Parts: sequence; C-alpha cells; structure tokens
Amino acid sequence: MGENFVARNILITGAAGEIGSVLRKGLAGRFDLLRLTDIKPLGPAGIGEEVCEADMQDQGAMASVMKDIDCVVHLAGIPLEDSWENILPANVIGCAHVFEAARIAGVRRVVFASSNHAIGFYHRDQRIDANVVTRPDSRYGVSKVFGEAIGRLYADKYGLSVSCLRIGSFRSRPEDRRQLMTWISPRDTVHLVERCIVHPDYHYFIVYGVSNNDQNMWDNSEVEWLGYRPRDNAEKFALDIMARGEEEDPVAKAYHGGSFCSAEFSVTS
Repeated sequence: MGENFVARNILITGAAGEIGSVLRKGLAGRFDLLRLTDIKPLGPAGIGEEVCEADMQDQGAMASVMKDIDCVVHLAGIPLEDSWENILPANVIGCAHVFEAARIAGVRRVVFASSNHAIGFYHRDQRIDANVVTRPDSRYGVSKVFGEAIGRLYADKYGLSVSCLRIGSFRSRPEDRRQLMTWISPRDTVHLVERCIVHPDYHYFIVYGVSNNDQNMWDNSEVEWLGYRPRDNAEKFALDIMARGEEEDPVAKAYHGGSFCSAEFSVTS
C-alpha cells in the first residue's frame, strides 16, 4: 500500500448474521467506530457503534455507508447453496457494488468473507495452500471465487488492500467428522478478522479461516506474517463425534467441500 495502514473506522456488512454478530461483540471497543449494516434488524447501537439498514444490491445505499470508513469487512450475502436467481444478485452483483462503493469512497482496505467452497472439489487426501487453482463445489462456491477475483482486480488496478478469508465451518463446536478438519471457532474467527483489519501493510492475500485442528487440510504457512495464531482445536470434540458412528455420503467424504460436492453430483465415471 506504500505506507502503513491504520484502521479507525470499520464497516461490517451482513452484521446481523452469525459471523457478523460474533464480530460485533468481539471487536467492540477496539476501534473508533463500528458501523454495522444489514437488511435485517440490528437492534440499538452500542457505544462506539452506528447501525444502519442498507441493501448491498443498492449502489446508492452502499455509497452512503462507506463515508469516512477505513476498512470494510464484507460478510453480507447468501451463506449457503441456492439458485442462480438468488446467488447472482446477492453474492455477485452485491459484492461488486461493495468493492466499487469502497473504491469511490476512498476506503483503503476490504476484508472479504470468501469460503472453503471456492476449493471444495479437491480430494481430502490433498493438503492444499492458497496458491491452488480454485475448484468451486457449488453455485455458492463460484460466487466466492468471483469475490476473490474482484478483490484481486481492485487491489491491482485501484490499490485497495484486500484480504480474502476462505472460511471453514464456523460453529460454536464442530458437529460432524468433516468439521474436525474444517472447524473455526468464534474466538479464532474474531482473531483472524482483527489481524486482517489491523495488519499495517499488505496488498492482496488469501488465508484459510480454520482453527488449530489436528486434522486440518489447509496450509496457512505462507501467511505466517499476518500473525493469525488460532487457539482452538476440533480434536477436543473428536471422541463424541466419532462415537455417533455417522455414515457420510461417499462423494461428500471424498472432497474438501463435503455435502456441497455431493449435492446434484452426477458424474458417473
């Protein structure tokens, strides 16, 4: 970015969602301003907060919430697989509006909530890093590949500082065998996002949002400089999960993306 970045005023889109709600609490008091926006109710503003309803598909609304913002944490969008009719406006057009509004407003940094489903069709016996070619496992995954690509464009062409978080399974605790590999705890999520907000200087990078799991399939060694040091480990819950004896669909079991890969799967050879 040419000079060290200092984050004072933060905008969180999708702040009423599961991750947004955790970040709202976890980042409270750490910055001069947390501006929270969603199309869902957010409740009253707390100390150091501003709350505003805005639809990211509305370019004008996005422009208004970007005023005086240093860093956008972009979480808003459809968080699961859906039809193209729903995915395209929310996760593609809406994402483009966010980046463009940030550029016009002079926002210097965007932290984009990507997903592990951008690389879901890698086999589970492959431990991968962020340099692999994307292999989305769903329409949702494709939308996250788009977000990573537009982030790269806005970093290279317009000088925004952009981080893309390939978030794993965000839960209070892992719920199945796959999540022993992919789980990220709320505490580690707050830590990861904070590091992406406050690190003084970066251009563009991708990081896997995953806790310190023994069975982790994703390699973050190239972003050690970020200072993300996850503390939680899904293995703590392994005995309980394995004792259930749950059977996993063979296609889901074969790939990083799990059931996102097996849904609508029709390859016969």
